[in-house]
Amino acid sequence: MKFNTQSQATTPILDALTACAQKPHAAFYCPGHKRGVGIDPQLADLLGTTVFRADLPELPDLDNLFAPTGVIQQAQQLAAAAFGADRTWFLVNGSTAGVMAAIFATCTDGDQIILPRNVHQSAIAGLILSGAVPIFINPEYDADKDLVYSITPRAVTTALRQHPEAKAVMMVYPTYQGVCGDLQEIAQITHQLNIPLLVDEAHGPHFGFHPDLPPSALSAGADLTVQSTHKVLGAMTQASMLHLVGNRISPERVDKALQLVQSTSPSYLLLASLDVARQQMALHGEQLMARTLQLASVARDRISQIPGLSVLELASTKGFLALDPTRLTVNVTGLGLTGYEADEILDREYGVVAELPSTQHLTFIISLGNTAADIEQLVQAFTSLSQQKLPQSPDPSSSSHGCLDVSTRWKEELMHVHPSTFIVHPAFSPRSAFFAPTETLPCEHTDARICAEIICPYPPGIPALMPGEVINLATLDYLKQVLALGGKITGCSDPTLKTIKVVRH
Repeated sequence: MKFNTQSQATTPILDALTACAQKPHAAFYCPGHKRGVGIDPQLADLLGTTVFRADLPELPDLDNLFAPTGVIQQAQQLAAAAFGADRTWFLVNGSTAGVMAAIFATCTDGDQIILPRNVHQSAIAGLILSGAVPIFINPEYDADKDLVYSITPRAVTTALRQHPEAKAVMMVYPTYQGVCGDLQEIAQITHQLNIPLLVDEAHGPHFGFHPDLPPSALSAGADLTVQSTHKVLGAMTQASMLHLVGNRISPERVDKALQLVQSTSPSYLLLASLDVARQQMALHGEQLMARTLQLASVARDRISQIPGLSVLELASTKGFLALDPTRLTVNVTGLGLTGYEADEILDREYGVVAELPSTQHLTFIISLGNTAADIEQLVQAFTSLSQQKLPQSPDPSSSSHGCLDVSTRWKEELMHVHPSTFIVHPAFSPRSAFFAPTETLPCEHTDARICAEIICPYPPGIPALMPGEVINLATLDYLKQVLALGGKITGCSDPTLKTIKVVRH
């Protein structure tokens, strides 16, 4: 990626924030702790006092996030150059705000949008708030590995033929496990109809900085992409970016949309972390990614040799064009464990914490912040786990085996393996179901009813049920197994799942 390295060495927001934090003055503005003076000693003991001097509001020297003309504008322009965009917006409400804004910027009430069924719950929130009508495409599903991949160009073509009035297409690239679909061909398909391609690239902000990583969404043809800078780069939690190229989406609409979903009191700590994360990658990104790739390669090679374990590798199959090698997904069923059980043991006994446990797998994010010592601890933990006295194969009557059966049953029903049914139309639009009169019923009495809330195993934040969908027993069984194995359910009014809100008859 080509850009001016001399200008990329600057950090406009950080420099201005440093100057303001060090300037002696009497503070008669928010926040109430007044540069740390009013902070409780317990929090100061944990974080120190310096951070609070920099916890400042939109002072004149710090610019305004919603109408930037100074340091924020400069920093966003530098980020656009570094990430290959025409325009970049800093996000302080996470990629959630960016995904919702992408929908608001392209769709209004009643407009159709084509998107994969495995979208993050932020996209569902965007549908509810915008009134857009989803045309869901089921992504490819690998029943043997119990993993969901990407949507395919063929599926997008079919959906657009059936719904040529669609205002936008959205895809997830990469998935939580690092699986990348054929974004370039999908972009070509959508652009033939002058329809913008929106990409949830939350887990791929590093892609543009090393040739051994998959291509970035923008370089492959996306019109708009949302990246969680905090997930794999050096920004603070909740700090993300939205990038735009071309003229298929109005920058003014993006501006307006972001004003609806971002805080009017943005954290300059988050903004400064985005500024510095951009500088770090622009100046040292390839070197940092080379080191990260090397650590990931060591982990992948050594763990794949441990008996009872297997590691997700690039597969020549639909919906799986590339794999992020820094994302490590380990199948633990050969140890007679589910991912949830293995996750608990690794955390409790070996001090190793995964990013995402699931029925068969554990997924680990290896980033520029990991060290060789981290990799060694991970490998040794799995080595010790495999040497424990575990069954050679799961007992068919065990809870683990039952969970795997239920998960596969749910995914096959959710993903509709028959080609003629891979395009899904909810019974109600998410907005109409969310705002409809509802009633709360015992879970066992909700089969075939219309769901009125988001029911989501978290992480990864992909809803198993959303407003407007018909509830079925396989999905309920799967969610109960997630709870039984230690997973969490979010988004719904009853996280124990004893009751569910449904649309009233």
